Formats: sequence, C-alpha cells, structure tokens
Amino acid sequence: MFTINENYGKLPGSYLFSNIAKKVNAYTAAYPDADIIRLGIGDVTRPLAPSVIKAMHEAVDEMGNAATFHGYGPEQGYDFLKEKIVAYDFAPRGVKLDLDEVFVSDGAKSDCGNIGDILGLDNVVAVCDPVYPVYVDTNAMAGRAGNYGSDERWDRLIYMPCTAENQFTPDLPQGKVPDVIYLCYPNNPTGAMITYEGLKKWVDYANEHGSLILYDSAYVAFISEDKPHSIYEIDGAKKCAIEFRSFSKTAGFTGTRCAYTVVPKELQCGGVSLNALWLRRQTTKFNGVPYIVQKGAAAIYSEQGQKEIRETIDYYRNNAKTIREGLTAAGFTVYGGVNAPYIWMKTPDNMTSWEFFDTLLHKAQVVGTPGSGFGPSGEGYFRLTAFGTYENTVRAIERIKQVF
Repeated sequence: MFTINENYGKLPGSYLFSNIAKKVNAYTAAYPDADIIRLGIGDVTRPLAPSVIKAMHEAVDEMGNAATFHGYGPEQGYDFLKEKIVAYDFAPRGVKLDLDEVFVSDGAKSDCGNIGDILGLDNVVAVCDPVYPVYVDTNAMAGRAGNYGSDERWDRLIYMPCTAENQFTPDLPQGKVPDVIYLCYPNNPTGAMITYEGLKKWVDYANEHGSLILYDSAYVAFISEDKPHSIYEIDGAKKCAIEFRSFSKTAGFTGTRCAYTVVPKELQCGGVSLNALWLRRQTTKFNGVPYIVQKGAAAIYSEQGQKEIRETIDYYRNNAKTIREGLTAAGFTVYGGVNAPYIWMKTPDNMTSWEFFDTLLHKAQVVGTPGSGFGPSGEGYFRLTAFGTYENTVRAIERIKQVF
C-alpha cells in the first residue's frame, strides 16, 4: 500500500491567503452588493508595460513561423534575458556575475520553496518572525521544521523576532547556530529595509559558521534610500548566499510568471558546487519559462521599458505614501511603505490581528492581511499593500478613518 508525505498532515490549516479568501468569499456571499477594496494579497493592478506587450506580440509572431519557432528552450533561461539581468540589475551595483550563475524561473515563490531540494533534511533553518509563510511551510513539508506546537511554532525552526525595538531587522542568533538562514529585504511583510552594515553582519556570520543565506529581494525595485540592492554588494556574499529576484512586482508579471535566482559558482558545501546542484535540479524538474514570456521580460531593460516600469513603480510608491501618511495622521502606529510596497501597522485598542481583519471587512469593506498569519511576532499587527488602484487606496484609508 502506498504512503503519503506525513509532513503535510502537520501543517496547521490552510495557506494564509487561502484562509483570507474563504473569509472574504463568505462575506460576499452574504452581502453580494458589498463594495470590497482588497489591499491584502500582494497582487498588482497596473497592466503590463507597452514595451513588454510589444515584445510579446513579436514573439508570438515568431512562434507562428517555422523559421523562427522556438520549442524547448534552455531550462535555466535564454542568454538574451540573462545578459540583460547581469548588465542592468547587478553590474551598476559593482556586482560581476557570469551568465551561468543566473537561473530564470517562473517565480521567486517557486524557487524559495524548491531550493530545499538541494539541501539536506537535517539542516537547522532560521526564519525571521514575522515571515513570508512560504519559507516556513515548504520546510515543514520537507520535514525540516519538526512538529507544530500549541505556541504556534515549529519545534525545529529557529525564530528570529523582528520587532519595533530592533527596527524589524533580526539580531544574530544566540546559542544554536542555524545551517540555513532566510532573509527578505525589502521585507515582506513589515516593509523594513536592512543597511549595508546590517547585511555585512549576516554575511560575516554565515561565512564564520558555514551557514547558507537564502536572500529574497523580490521587492528591490521599491528601494528609495541608500540601501543594498543585492546581497552580493557585500564582500564574501558569493561564498554563502543565494539570491532570489522577481519580475512580478518590478514589472507586473504576477500573472505572466517570470523570475530568476542567482547561485554563485563560489558557493560550495564540502567541495560540492550548489550552482551545479541547482542546475541539475532545474534541468530535471523544470522545463523553463516560455520564450514569449522571457522576450517580454527582456523588454523591460530597454530605455523605454525602464521608463515605463519606473512610472508604474512610482505609482505604487505613491499609494504606499498615501496609506502611510493617511494612517499616521489618523493616529495609527505605522511602519514600512518607504523602501517597500507594504505597510505594517499596529492594530488599535489591543485588538488581535484577526479581530482587526474582521472589523475592517465588516465595517469598512477593506481587506488586509492579519500579522499573526506571518508568525507569532506578527500578532497585534496588520499588513496593507500598495498594489491597489490609487482611487481605491484613497477610499480605503478614508473608510478606515471613519471606523476608527
């Protein structure tokens, strides 16, 4: 008789955003005329840039011609896209990468979870708290997290509290040394950003202890201050870090699906190249991102494409500013929204995260994300995103002000 992966049975309930969807669907079923404004899930609302659409149309035409048709492509991505990634995303920051250190994929979420395929199951994993749920859940599915307790923690994970007291940037672990460390900056969900000095501490720590840093910089395009855009700006990072990037928020590819992961060839474990392992994994279990999509992604690096996506990012930045300033003026304690598209707010009147969620849904018809869904230290906080339309963003803040 076949068996199943028993680790799935240890997962508590549904994925966070599935729970939110269920609550919202139940509310809309009861109140079908409700005008709900969704500032919860980090999905974009602006359309793809004209340069992207033009390039994709041209690629579609190529696919209709036998002379220019593309079948299976390289699983790790076409050179025409990787060349632009290296030249535009890293070279200006003083980071030199070879093309075979860049792996194009269908999403940073996928890679953040799939990277565990090349890591041992006995690795001790450290995560920020609060944290993007995918880091925790995928390690739980693999068996690295142990068991989920009544304290809402996995007993094999190291939780690194991110609080207002430490500017939502975790302190270096004391005591047990983690083998794998997840860091996300600009941060989801808190909207915090790390400094050069702060990131150097982590790189030095990882190299000293033989730890691996998994660095998620999916929101790098929203950095507005003098902060590190890549972990590889820090000396020694190529020996201890893998970096994940995404076109989802940078260029509106949430529904188009394109991202990339950087695995330096200097990164080794006991003489084994992680770059070679990831290449082996991808060529075995992944068939690559469609040619049409990669042509669209490459178009954002043109002069016109850069102008167009910058306009969209500025649009979302203005939404973040509107939320941050509006809530602050209303007396809320608010963080984030400067270098990230997320606003992290303290819930009022000692309300729990889910109580605040229900109140906003039922009294203001505004949907956000309960902070407790991101981990124990997220209790008492709430996340709003800047990815709605400007008009809905303004309306949402006015509604929240009226309720509180």
